[in-house]
Amino acid sequence: MRGVTGFGVAAASAIAVLASGMAISAANAQSVRGVTRSEIVIGMHTDLSGPAASYGVSSSNAMRLKFEELNAQGGVHGRKIRLIVEDHQYQVPRAVQAANKLINRDKIFLMAGALGTPHNNAVFPEQFKAGVPNLAPLTAARSMSEPFHPLKFQTFSSYYDHIRAGIKYLVEKNGRKKICTLYQDTDFGKEILEATQDQAKAMNMQVVETATNTPIATDFTAQIAKLRAAGCDLVAMGSIVRDAIVPYATARKMGWTDVDFVAQSASFDQIVASAPGGSTEGLYVGAGTVMPYRDTATGAVAAWWDAYKAKYGSDPNIGAVYGHNIADLIITALDRAGKDVTTEKFLKGLEGISGYRDIFGGPVISFGPQKHQGTTEVLFFQIQKGRFVQIAGPLKY
Repeated sequence: MRGVTGFGVAAASAIAVLASGMAISAANAQSVRGVTRSEIVIGMHTDLSGPAASYGVSSSNAMRLKFEELNAQGGVHGRKIRLIVEDHQYQVPRAVQAANKLINRDKIFLMAGALGTPHNNAVFPEQFKAGVPNLAPLTAARSMSEPFHPLKFQTFSSYYDHIRAGIKYLVEKNGRKKICTLYQDTDFGKEILEATQDQAKAMNMQVVETATNTPIATDFTAQIAKLRAAGCDLVAMGSIVRDAIVPYATARKMGWTDVDFVAQSASFDQIVASAPGGSTEGLYVGAGTVMPYRDTATGAVAAWWDAYKAKYGSDPNIGAVYGHNIADLIITALDRAGKDVTTEKFLKGLEGISGYRDIFGGPVISFGPQKHQGTTEVLFFQIQKGRFVQIAGPLKY
């Protein structure tokens, strides 16, 4: 009886220790916001029904596709990823409202792929106060990585980088001498102006003339006439899709052809490249990633393209490229963080990523404890026959 009793006590003790360990493990899982024993919750506030919906819909779709593929294989360290997407219609107040829901009600672990510069900037204070990291927002504004913050991570190069690298390339390769700029009279546009001024100064040159426009402008005749009269032979544009197409087409219609126009990733959209009548042929664009096309895609890119189209019934655009890459980086960092994931371990997982390259052939991305912008390299494109053709890069200024 003593043997049996002794065994029973030992067994009971072992079970108690095991139960205690399981309880601690469960408690640890519950103590990390957005993490349970079975899932990790990620949030995204973006535009699903407003003026930037083509980016918001495609990027969120691509993230969801990547996570669903992962979840079908068992997730990361046994946890599946659940993506919650909120529509802010590209309105800042709605972005704040959407983010508050994600942070305070859904208790997300991470914010990823959030769209828009002022939208992210408005959300950051409460988001960081809650300890929620921000990864790869869909804007290339410098404020997404500057000033340094332990919870801010951006993957690609900035608008500022794109313009400076583009100006440097065109001055050196095309012999341009009179730098000018046309930019939106917004915080976004002012970043382009600053990049133009800084690069001109770095090359011992002057900004000969400037012109501005509102985001809703439809007539650029006066601005183009002003820049032409100043003798500009290089115009850096602070433009977003439509206001890259219209002024460039206006210049060509006016017969102003002995000038280069260079835009940045806010105009790196196939809508610009395929503008009616080839009206954007020859436009230069600096960007932070690659624009894939199905008829030239092979291997993993072709498979991804076909899977996206099969699921969503449309071809992926550049927003989908961003979405896929964001999801893949999240998975990579979570894998590095290990089974007992915490926010701190996830951040260290991100900071430990070095030499990462996406399936599309974009710039190499590396983070570090004091380096939360994955790259400053710029890929340089020119629109040729309705497509973005890479002509140089990676570039640095």
